Amino acid sequence: MIKTLNVNGDKIKLQIWDTAGQERFRSITQSYYRSAHAIVLAYDVSCQPTFDCINEWINEIEQYANKKALRILVGTKVDKEEEREVPTHIGESFAAANNFDYFVETSAASSENVEILFQEVATRLATEMRKDETRYGGNKSRNLNNENGINLVGRAQQQIRNAQSNCCG
Repeated sequence: MIKTLNVNGDKIKLQIWDTAGQERFRSITQSYYRSAHAIVLAYDVSCQPTFDCINEWINEIEQYANKKALRILVGTKVDKEEEREVPTHIGESFAAANNFDYFVETSAASSENVEILFQEVATRLATEMRKDETRYGGNKSRNLNNENGINLVGRAQQQIRNAQSNCCG
């Protein structure tokens, strides 16, 4: 999926790879980590096992990802409040303790915070890219308008756009 956003007049193209934490994608996602500018780990707030797997994905990030990549933790399916198994404060605390750059809870079903998530990621990446351009004398290979866009890899048991599925069965 490609999503294009406007950040302070700059066109930011996010290239999003959603593997939904599936084992069959494990070998190819390791190569995506290397080129990712941001990595989104998502869990279903109504399914504790998806949250419990986040440490496994953190290990992969630490092993394969660019150390400068933004790390974002997302709790999904907040529209299922009556089924919630992972409280917001647990997600927030976990994100802070594990040096995530951003935490948010979303719902694809109700669209709650989905655009905010993408806008926040694009804004943070644009800021970092500008710092790099200044630091490296305007190196166009990392330009915000680069045709390759900004790679955003999302991994976990459930992803935002997969909110209709029922992981806990």
